[in-house]
Parts: sequence; structure tokens; C-alpha cells
Amino acid sequence: MIALTISVPVVANDRQTMSSIEIAEVCNARHNDVVTTIRRLFAKGVLRESRNTLRDHQRTGGGRPTKVYDLTKRDTLVVVSGYNDELRARVIDAWEALEREKGQTLPDLTNPEVLRGLLAHYVNDKAALQAQVATQASKVEALTLIAEAEGSLCITDAAKALQVQPKALFNFLRRESWIYRRSGGSNDVAYQHRVQAGYVEHKVTRLRRASGPDRMVEQVRITPKGLTRLAQMLAG
Repeated sequence: MIALTISVPVVANDRQTMSSIEIAEVCNARHNDVVTTIRRLFAKGVLRESRNTLRDHQRTGGGRPTKVYDLTKRDTLVVVSGYNDELRARVIDAWEALEREKGQTLPDLTNPEVLRGLLAHYVNDKAALQAQVATQASKVEALTLIAEAEGSLCITDAAKALQVQPKALFNFLRRESWIYRRSGGSNDVAYQHRVQAGYVEHKVTRLRRASGPDRMVEQVRITPKGLTRLAQMLAG
């Protein structure tokens, strides 16, 4: 394996790149030949991710600047795809070394500015987390109070409490198997397993009429426990 000291130029979209000089070094090729290959592939439209990356590179010791391309990983592998297996493997190994080096880069903890930045970031994250916990705690407390309350609400009033349209809540309850209507019936009836769970209850009301016998009306009502469960389901 060839030992390399590889710099990491950065293109406009902040992607990790490899220069044409580094490709030439890895492949033991002439830089001019690598540049010729790159220009030919650009002309064919094969290289798609490294447009506008041509720059001047001043070699150590002076002399005229050299035109250098910075290529993304994808375009680098396209350029070397015509080389033999050994050279292609060298380029892949070099890329993996670059990625490991970038992934293991640690902040300079001896720099006071870096430390202040990290501390500010930590404080902001901690404050945001505490605010989120407080918000969730207040919601849990509110739901607990509702669940432990007494009484029940008709579905229309429950819709108002949940801030949804009554028609939407009726449709939701039917879809989620809370209520149904018997064939030929005009009133909604609760599913027994919802009653047993304590989510709903039936209330029979006597309607007095001026003429004729009184009428008994059965109504499904949402319990506080059921209201809490619906709030969770609608939120989810």
C-alpha cells in the first residue's frame, strides 16, 4: 500500500473530495493523464457531481500553478474505473481512510472559543429538553385530571372538548369501533368492549311529551377516561 498524506478540499456543497493530484499519486499516474481523462469524461457528461471544481494549485518550491480538479467520491471512482483492479482498490482504500479520518475528528478542547461554543450548545440543548419535558408533564397531568373526573359528555360536547367537528368525531368513533347503529335503528349504540373498558356508557333519558306517552331515548356518552383515550388517539 502506498503511504499518502491526503488533504481534503471542500467543494461548494461541502462534500468531501479528492483532487486529481491525489488520484495521480495513488495510481502512480501522470497528473496530466488524469486531467485528460477527467476532461474527456466531463465532455461525455459522465461526471455529474464535480462541475466548477477546477482550481489553481501552487506546488511546493514555486513554479507555475497547476490546474487541479476536485472530485466527489462517485466521480473519483468513475475516473479510475478504467484502471486495473489494483489501482482501483488503492483509490477505494484511500477514500475509506479519508472517511475514517473525517469521522474521528474531535474538537480542539484546548481552544477557549471551542469550549465556549460547546458549552453554549449544551446549555441550549438542555434548556430545550427541559422545556419539552415540562410541556409533556403538563399534558400528562391534564390528561390524568380528565381521566379521574366524574360525569360524562354526549358525543357532541366531547367533540367540542377535543376541538374537532362533531361529525368528524362521530365518523371516527364508528371507524374505530366505538359506536354503531343497529339495522333500522335511529340511535347510536356503543360496542360492549368499549363499555367494559370504561370509555363510554349508555344513558337512558325519558322525554316527556304533551300528547302521547313518554319516550325513552338511549344515548351514548363519553366518560372522562374515554375522553382521555380519544385525545391520545387523535393526537397520534
